[in-house]
Amino acid sequence: MESGNRTKVTEFVLLGFSGGPFVEMIIVILICAVYVTLLTANGLLILAVSFDRRLHNSMYFFLLNLSLINLCSPSVTIPKMLVNFGSGRYSISLAGCAAQVFFYLILGESECILLVFMAYDRFVAICNPLRYSTIMSRSACVWMISATWTVSCVTSSVDIFVVFSMTFCNPNIINHFICEIPSLMQLSCSYNYVLNGLRVGGSTVLLLVPLVAILFSYIRISYSVARIKSGRYKAFSTCFSHLMVVTLFYGTVMVPYMRPRHSAADNTDKVMSVFCTIITPLLNPLIYSLRNKDVLRAMKQLGKLK
Repeated sequence: MESGNRTKVTEFVLLGFSGGPFVEMIIVILICAVYVTLLTANGLLILAVSFDRRLHNSMYFFLLNLSLINLCSPSVTIPKMLVNFGSGRYSISLAGCAAQVFFYLILGESECILLVFMAYDRFVAICNPLRYSTIMSRSACVWMISATWTVSCVTSSVDIFVVFSMTFCNPNIINHFICEIPSLMQLSCSYNYVLNGLRVGGSTVLLLVPLVAILFSYIRISYSVARIKSGRYKAFSTCFSHLMVVTLFYGTVMVPYMRPRHSAADNTDKVMSVFCTIITPLLNPLIYSLRNKDVLRAMKQLGKLK
């Protein structure tokens, strides 16, 4: 091992939120309350879709998987953060950090790809309604979900290999409340511009290609709806919720993961991470539930079963 600041680290210290113990306590209490709320909201949506046979179609199958992602994604980071705050020891091992980043990436990339299939589902429903049940069959939907998780696992593994093949040296302090790749890159003392360039390029492609596919789907949908003489609002109303979810997702993940090392403020990362980690998973089920009469009916039926 080398001495001084070149000593290899085996754990990281997470600084968390700035502002003193009282401010941090208030923030953690709020995060804990939001976390419990989002677990409840997404859990109820999953149960409602599962128990109501009228919702057993491709649109709600994808929605169920989105809620599952929203249920799991905060659970990768929030419990550890609460444990750190409760114990007063704001540290995480190198292996624990790698695991946190790995599952965080898998779930985030899965959501990115899933949003494309959800857009495709609306495209087929509006632009090719007569063949909708054939194209969006059960086997096709299962294949899409399988492809979603497979691609996200492969790409996340590549990211983890690139980042954790580097050497991290003291100081081992991460100015964040979770482990994230942009924060980790600042601690590397064996920075590889080629590998990181490939990582940033891969992240950019993984984010932009689905976004382009979604935009293309909605351009085609808008063209088809414009040709309908009546019922335009009804035809496009099923897309509003999805568009809001897409806007939330891309608005919070593009800034941290498409930039190179040392190019953004740490406070910006924290704000984006809060939205991406807890706010978006909370809003997604509310967006779909409040705008969807079928989901609201299913939730009422679920309440009667209880």
